Amino acid sequence: MKRRDLRPRARRGRPRVLAGIEVLARVRPRFLRGRRVGLLIHPASVTADLDSSRRVITKLCGAKSLRALFGPQHGIAGEKQDNMIESGHGTDRELGVPIFSLYSETRSPTPEMLRDIDLLLVDLQDVGTRVYTFEWTTALALESCARAGKQVVVLDRPNPLGGMALEGNLIRPGYTSFVGLYPVPMRHALTLGELAAQVNARMAENARGATKAGVGVRPRRRKDGAGWDCPGLCDLTIVPMDGWRRRMLFPDTGLPWVLPSPNMPTYDTALVYPGQVLLEGTNLSEGRGTTRPFEIFGAPWLDPRAIASRFDARRLPGVVLREHPFEPTFHKWAKEVCQGFQIHVTDAGAFRPYLTSLALLQDVIAEHRDRFEWKKPPYEYVTDRLPIDVLTGDPAVRQALESGEDLRRLERGWRAEIGAFERESRAFHFYD
Repeated sequence: MKRRDLRPRARRGRPRVLAGIEVLARVRPRFLRGRRVGLLIHPASVTADLDSSRRVITKLCGAKSLRALFGPQHGIAGEKQDNMIESGHGTDRELGVPIFSLYSETRSPTPEMLRDIDLLLVDLQDVGTRVYTFEWTTALALESCARAGKQVVVLDRPNPLGGMALEGNLIRPGYTSFVGLYPVPMRHALTLGELAAQVNARMAENARGATKAGVGVRPRRRKDGAGWDCPGLCDLTIVPMDGWRRRMLFPDTGLPWVLPSPNMPTYDTALVYPGQVLLEGTNLSEGRGTTRPFEIFGAPWLDPRAIASRFDARRLPGVVLREHPFEPTFHKWAKEVCQGFQIHVTDAGAFRPYLTSLALLQDVIAEHRDRFEWKKPPYEYVTDRLPIDVLTGDPAVRQALESGEDLRRLERGWRAEIGAFERESRAFHFYD
């Protein structure tokens, strides 16, 4: 019988990238032998041939070795549409193993959930934006597994936005949340594996009371060629991709896009998300209830021509607004016709999503002070701060939008902290 080729079907002239799950299947590392395995996955946990990671791990380890499945926000099948809609626990019908929800009464694996496993495999497609909870589900899993003495292995996947451009402020003290547990820019230019390695090191430094993270905790290549061991709070191994380069955007990988969450249907969504996610903290529709969430936005009271006039005067790179009325089927302004726009990114390399959406919000506030509102708490279980401040991680951003402050000046104030974050991150880069 001819062996199935699991290599990515890249377009002609495009690089081929093997995701961590496929590298794991190719290497068959010793650390899996005889181990009881848990697997944290979601809908995008697939191979280039769209075979599920669950099936790959079952074949690789044996059905009896896979002892538990874990699902992040939106459910293991990605069926829950909105924020703060919890998923219940269950049982996998085929394997007969428990399915534990990490967006339920707990967002961390409990000792009971980890009791029957030795090792937790994490295979989650991230989108390169701090406000995406899969990053922090992984961080909380590192903490829980460290306490329980369990190993964590992250099977790496591409950052859809590439690994070059960073953008946005870091989280201020007192503003951490489930959409940002550590000081990370909104667009961080790391893969999930790289971010996990950096956070793991920082957690260890915090536990020791050190003031400077990352000292003496650089990842080390495993002698068996199965990836990187990453010293820190948790026993962490990263299985890197094969063929990924930092300059690559997702279309360059040749991999299929599978929506990792219900409102992340396309790569184009991920491209605008680092900025448009801020609309969740307002009474503007961010396009939930449409076929193009986050690309489409507006409200019944919006004056598109006035907003377009203000925005066009800014001459921001790589983006065009196209006027687009829409009627959400659910969520904000459901069943009402909204006046608004679709964001069209014309140059992904030049486009700056965070700055673009800050500019849009500032223009909407200036034009519609009588109708625009910040959404009231709660947001991601935070009840004592405005959702916009939870999203940005810094109330000074909201104040700059309200006052009409020069956004370029605001950005200049972030340069030093972004530079420091980038320098710290280099120790955790697994790719050129």
